[in-house]
Amino acid sequence: MLNRIVGVTLGAILGVLAQDGNAMEKMAGMTTFTVKIENIAVKDGMKAKDGTKWSFAMSPGLCIVHTNDAPVFNVGKKDRGKGLERQAEEGNPAVLADSLKADKGVKSVTVFNTPIGTDTPAPITPGYAYECIFEAAPGSRLTITSMFGQSNDLFYAPNESGIALFSNGKPISGDITAKMILWDAGTEVNEEPGVGPNQAPRQKAPNTGKDENSVVKNIKDVKDGFNYPKTASVMKVTITPAKTSSSN
Repeated sequence: MLNRIVGVTLGAILGVLAQDGNAMEKMAGMTTFTVKIENIAVKDGMKAKDGTKWSFAMSPGLCIVHTNDAPVFNVGKKDRGKGLERQAEEGNPAVLADSLKADKGVKSVTVFNTPIGTDTPAPITPGYAYECIFEAAPGSRLTITSMFGQSNDLFYAPNESGIALFSNGKPISGDITAKMILWDAGTEVNEEPGVGPNQAPRQKAPNTGKDENSVVKNIKDVKDGFNYPKTASVMKVTITPAKTSSSN
């Protein structure tokens, strides 16, 4: 009797899998990735025009796995009002993370907010790092978002389409810092980094700066008269594939 029950149960399971042509694909081919985002800047290594020295910092952010193009922003277009403004102006990724849940092209959203080796959510200052772990299948792309600390509305992310997580069917691995770009969200008028009165930690309250009503631009295309560090001089982003579920 037991063998008959087991046989019937197994048969039912196989029957369901046979009816769902995508079921086996969903069960296999998922790779676990670890992304490490390090602040490699020198403490007090930034210097304003008036001589003020300050430390580069990065805010909590997101690791977004997606199969669609441009899940967060489009270059040359205004912010969509889905939470990027909060990420870029306040370093708060919560609203953006929540809004992405409704995007069918987004497969997962992982929040990183606690520096490695600590227990409290905070920005990362020189010497500290964030880490995010997620799973992805071939065909997936990765978008990382984080605010440029002590700016009005600048954020780091790859190009709008994200980073391909697989190349010729194999998961990517290694240093992907070169894929990260500094963007201006176009939501608040820029002030000199590190000294602007409407930048954290000097602003009296969130969203106190003057509205810009502009579009998302690569910082290289912004002519505001201020200097910004080269990405590779202040951060290092690495990705490591850990395992593939089909090998278990």
